[in-house]
Amino acid sequence: MYGTTIFVTGGAGYVGSHTVLVLLNAGYEVVVVDNLINAVPGKDGFLPESLRRVQELTGKSLTFYKVDLLDKEGLENIFCKHKLEYVIHFAALKAVGESCQIPLDYYHNNINGTISLLEVMKKFNVKKIIFSSSATVYGVPQYLPLDEKHPVGTNCTNPYGRTKYFIEEVLRDISVAEKRWNIILLRYFNPVGAHDSGQIGEDPQGIPNNLMPYISQVAVGRRHEVQVFGKDFRTPDGTGMRDYIHVLDLAEGHVAALKKLDEIKGCMKNVSENSTPHQ
Repeated sequence: MYGTTIFVTGGAGYVGSHTVLVLLNAGYEVVVVDNLINAVPGKDGFLPESLRRVQELTGKSLTFYKVDLLDKEGLENIFCKHKLEYVIHFAALKAVGESCQIPLDYYHNNINGTISLLEVMKKFNVKKIIFSSSATVYGVPQYLPLDEKHPVGTNCTNPYGRTKYFIEEVLRDISVAEKRWNIILLRYFNPVGAHDSGQIGEDPQGIPNNLMPYISQVAVGRRHEVQVFGKDFRTPDGTGMRDYIHVLDLAEGHVAALKKLDEIKGCMKNVSENSTPHQ
């Protein structure tokens, strides 16, 4: 697959940028689309800082477009310019708490944006996609550790998780109706860490929605303290516990799934990490 062109949505984000780095190092050509709603602007005023550093770290170039997935015409222009063969789909609003405050924004952006992408893919006969889903689709666990057999959807606790579940259902329905689609769904918890260079990592704009960047911002003096919530979990001290997966392991997992796409038919679900649930 050396030299194959991969279309990465949301590739300027935390997981997306690390995956782009792994793809470039593996010899793939990469075309990235991102609306940059959460990205740090680049020094040249065009390429976001995360991707500028990815190019610097890999010594390889990528192609970037600032386009929202809801802009179907913009997507079609990209598909016209490039011979795209595979799609890795990260682009989404992703803050659990925020999704409870502005659910319509999440349903509109995440679901409609994905449908727009799929319609363009179908038009250009690109039918191989890895969807970066979420373990939030499991909701409140019925048993632990979670595995692929665990029910999904019925116990989702927030709109963000439901958007991921609904998109999974859309992809399953497509795979049943049109047999030429090859689809892999990846679910995972709590990515953390950064590339060994420290040049890329999780640096959210505004108040962090995840624990690790919050701790990092306290450590460097950008915030005063880390607040601990919860005192009645079934843990030694009553506070919540959770497992994590390193972002580079997760990126490697997406690339491994990419290599698997040609071997499957229909829709295949996979879990990148069996772990304890979000608490």
